[in-house]
Amino acid sequence: MTFIVLFRGINVGGNKIVRMELLREMLRNLGFKNVASYIQSGNVVLTSDKPAAEVTKAIEDAFSKAFGFSSRPTVRSLAEWQRVIDEDPFAQVRNEGRQMHAVFLDEQPSEAAVEGLKALASTEEMVLADGVLYLYTPDGFGRSKVAVALDKVLKVPLTARNWNTVLKLAEMAETAGR
Repeated sequence: MTFIVLFRGINVGGNKIVRMELLREMLRNLGFKNVASYIQSGNVVLTSDKPAAEVTKAIEDAFSKAFGFSSRPTVRSLAEWQRVIDEDPFAQVRNEGRQMHAVFLDEQPSEAAVEGLKALASTEEMVLADGVLYLYTPDGFGRSKVAVALDKVLKVPLTARNWNTVLKLAEMAETAGR
């Protein structure tokens, strides 16, 4: 099975530095195959015969030992990832890969939290569907009050990727699975 693994908070602003070649080596040493990374911000594609929960647990345990700090991995199968792309509610109206984001949620936020996030939106648009918050930030993710408040308001484990990255990881995962 092919998985996309997203690490949160590594190599951002010069903090929690992880060299991708060391991360790939750690993952190969865990027995994962076809390990490939995309850019320096913790995006990995790999294959495994283990279920997602076992992949997640193995990575969590090994990561902190290898790098001296923890980074919770978000793990999605290629089928789950493709569903995120196929069900993009903005596909017909938004095609800006750097302004469009998928925020992957590892738990369901409360309705009140989602409404609180929507209340912060000025130019942003968002749709929550099946563990993903689709977020359009026309003024940029870094300038978005919604993006800044994601953790504080939703209060669930999450990580975001821009749409260009989402599409590139899907392409890499399709190749890895062949």
